[in-house]
Amino acid sequence: MAHDVHLSATGIHKSFGAVSVLNGIDFSVRSDEAVGVVGPNGAGKSTLLAVLSGALAPTSGTIRMNDADIGELPARERAKRGLVRTHQIPKPFLGITVFENVLVAATHAGGASQSDAYDLALDALDICGMMPVANRSAENVGLLDRKRLELARALATRPRLLLLDEIGGGLTDAEASELVETILQLRARGIGIVWIEHIVHILVQVAERLVCMDAGRIIAEGAPDAVMSDADVMKAYLGGAPA
Repeated sequence: MAHDVHLSATGIHKSFGAVSVLNGIDFSVRSDEAVGVVGPNGAGKSTLLAVLSGALAPTSGTIRMNDADIGELPARERAKRGLVRTHQIPKPFLGITVFENVLVAATHAGGASQSDAYDLALDALDICGMMPVANRSAENVGLLDRKRLELARALATRPRLLLLDEIGGGLTDAEASELVETILQLRARGIGIVWIEHIVHILVQVAERLVCMDAGRIIAEGAPDAVMSDADVMKAYLGGAPA
């Protein structure tokens, strides 16, 4: 197994004009753990993932991966180092098949050779349960399969840390449970997970540690039960009642 990867963000601020979205975030995760991120809408969760992945530059603060400062690296270069993000709304390449979508990710984002990319794509489709629709055009699959395709494309880049942005959104409980099984398989392969999710009961099936954000700050962090029973968390995220 490849060595563990440690991602750390220190003093992260992000503003859009006069609007401050992240207000001094300190966050870290290793590739041998799964961390869930919860909080109300507008807390800054997706912005944090965008900053960690390289889609957005922080206004200030540092981001390190092991001993390297990656704060200036674009998303594609971070992906080559094993830091990969999925999107809340799946964004498949339209007009090509599911398999071709995953192959493109392995080749261009993952930097694999043509022969390696083919094997990586097949493996990713298999673990994500996508083989039955591999030859179907990407725009002709349902929401669960689009979510699985997001996972498969990410997996084909050989990630060490996978950032998931509300991948359970819009799914039925049964579909969400299937997705959890897939994510647990990724964990078994030694892939670290940072998962933003509003559906807490599926999140805690994967996450060993929860982080709760509110107004661009981390207000609680620790074991899931402790975080979800924290008074500040209940006030900010749950409207005063425990989940």
